[in-house]
Amino acid sequence: MKRLFDILVSILVLLVFLPIGVVITLWIAFESRGGVFYRQERIGKDGVPFKMLKFRSMKKHADREGTLTVGMRDPRITRSGYFIRKYKLDEFPQFINVLKGDMSIVGPRPEVHEFVALYSTDQRRILSVRPGITDYASLEFFRENELLGNSTDPKKTYVEEIMPAKIELNMRCIEHPGLAQDIKIMWRTFVKMLPFAKH
Repeated sequence: MKRLFDILVSILVLLVFLPIGVVITLWIAFESRGGVFYRQERIGKDGVPFKMLKFRSMKKHADREGTLTVGMRDPRITRSGYFIRKYKLDEFPQFINVLKGDMSIVGPRPEVHEFVALYSTDQRRILSVRPGITDYASLEFFRENELLGNSTDPKKTYVEEIMPAKIELNMRCIEHPGLAQDIKIMWRTFVKMLPFAKH
């Protein structure tokens, strides 16, 4: 049931989003070189890596300077990137990942190998399900980039404070699965994305 729900909703979202997606595509293409999409290897279900899609929001090869984005004023972020990151529009191509079966709409956000390698045996339980576009942790840390931007050591803050808190929240998706929970998280995510929403 969850897989069918994911497919149907993803098709609907991609169709509705198509006009906005075309505008974003043109904006990115004309503003900077490097392609419209950004593909980053993330760790999926059962520890299998996959390429997660995003609209490119940073300069070409920006990830060579690190995988964490430090604040919304990170100098690697383009003008179009600032806008689409602010409203989470860079995440929409991940509905293609959902159709491919790499991801679910609701589930633990997939991490890069660098951070998954730090998981304890218990924490690795979140790899037993498909990763998602949104989850409780995404809602709680909706402005994660700003938190990292205010840190004197962003990587340490992420590994020692943010990541463990996110994993603890992710466990709720695993321990209490259900379509009702998925719809609740999706609705709360949509509300968070609205321009007038308070975060």
